[in-house]
Amino acid sequence: MSTLEINDLRKSFGAVEVLKNINLSARSGEFVALVGPSGCGKSTLLSMIAGLESVSSGEIRIDGHLVNDEAPKDRDIAMVFQSYALYPTMSVRQNMTFGMECRGIAKSEQEREIQRVATMLQITPLLDRKPGQLSGGQRQRVAMGRALVRDPKMFLFDEPLSNLDAKLRIEMRSEIKKLHQNVGKTTIYVTHDQIEAMTLATRIAVMNKGVLQQYDTPDEIYRRPANMFVAGFMGSPTMNFLNATVVQGRMLRLEGAEGVLLPLPENAEVADGRSVVLGVRPEHFSPLVARRSVRKGLKSVPIRAFIEMLEPTGAETILMGRVAGQQVVLTCEPDEAPTENVEAEFEIDMDRVCLFDPDTQVRL
Repeated sequence: MSTLEINDLRKSFGAVEVLKNINLSARSGEFVALVGPSGCGKSTLLSMIAGLESVSSGEIRIDGHLVNDEAPKDRDIAMVFQSYALYPTMSVRQNMTFGMECRGIAKSEQEREIQRVATMLQITPLLDRKPGQLSGGQRQRVAMGRALVRDPKMFLFDEPLSNLDAKLRIEMRSEIKKLHQNVGKTTIYVTHDQIEAMTLATRIAVMNKGVLQQYDTPDEIYRRPANMFVAGFMGSPTMNFLNATVVQGRMLRLEGAEGVLLPLPENAEVADGRSVVLGVRPEHFSPLVARRSVRKGLKSVPIRAFIEMLEPTGAETILMGRVAGQQVVLTCEPDEAPTENVEAEFEIDMDRVCLFDPDTQVRL
């Protein structure tokens, strides 16, 4: 297993700087997800770790060893690509043994590794087929198998599930998590899907426009996002942002409707008269229904919302409406959902809201 350290890393293509002063580290055996919108620089960063892109400035260290100028073959890293990158004229067995043959590994050892990995990934019946005879999920397993037979220090995944349908993506996500638990290798995983990042990673690096916005555990990023970009990107439906002003020392007045007052969160230290952005996740609005019992330890306050539209999804219902004239998205259980075009009562869990500076967008 290996550690990864990235210090003050920058990457430019001509005058365009696509990575700006990236600093992060991965402990041995850790699963790190690089997540962000298209064009944020996450795949470029992965390619630089693999040695497929040069470094403009900064350092990449594997096990403390500087690898900036090392060729990809000398870094002892295995990469799984979005497109699978399988040789179409070779069988599954040949695809998996090709790298071992290039390194001069004995045939008997090749066969042992093929059987071990094929059993682990449940692809033994596919060994004599060619990629064109396989489904997308089977191809992805073969691509992972080709990486596993190398027994590298580190695995790199570049959006490996983006070409799969929704059901298969969930299944393969579980397979990747089991695989990581079994082999325990340091893994760097690129995705634009925040659900994949939240479910797979021990730590998440959220990127935007070449800048590392936050690097922390999934729980910390979800509960205490560093800024409004992270808060809005992580979570589905996205976090609500409501403009407000601090009044009476310890109260928030929502803009757009006089009289809608909410207490400041317990630990908030914000000056009277200051403008803030109140961040509330959709699930932290709860319908006030007669059978709901008081939830211990939660500082919930009542509020009214005008419901404009419902989106039933089965397990939950998504509500779109307005609070104090500002657009909001809420979620609730299907049997608690109000009807459309009515004003309904909710409570906000003020222990879980976030406050942001409207100018810097940084969490207060």
